Amino acid sequence: MSKKNDLGRRKRQHDFDLKREKEAKEKKEKKLNAKKNKMKVDGSSKKKGGGGFQVGKKKLKTRMTPLAKAKATQAMEVDK
Repeated sequence: MSKKNDLGRRKRQHDFDLKREKEAKEKKEKKLNAKKNKMKVDGSSKKKGGGGFQVGKKKLKTRMTPLAKAKATQAMEVDK
């Protein structure tokens, strides 16, 4: 009888395969749960100060200064 067909060897291999499949399934399930928990929105952590956006290391302000507002309104005025 060859080693391949040995009953004890086949049984051990089968048990090993089942164990490996079970571990892979648990690992996948654990990863999925972690992903779900990560996607949940936590209401306590709110962003503060969203008055600009990051470019490199400098923060650019999106609000216009009063001088810039005056210039913009003057430029948009239609001559009557």
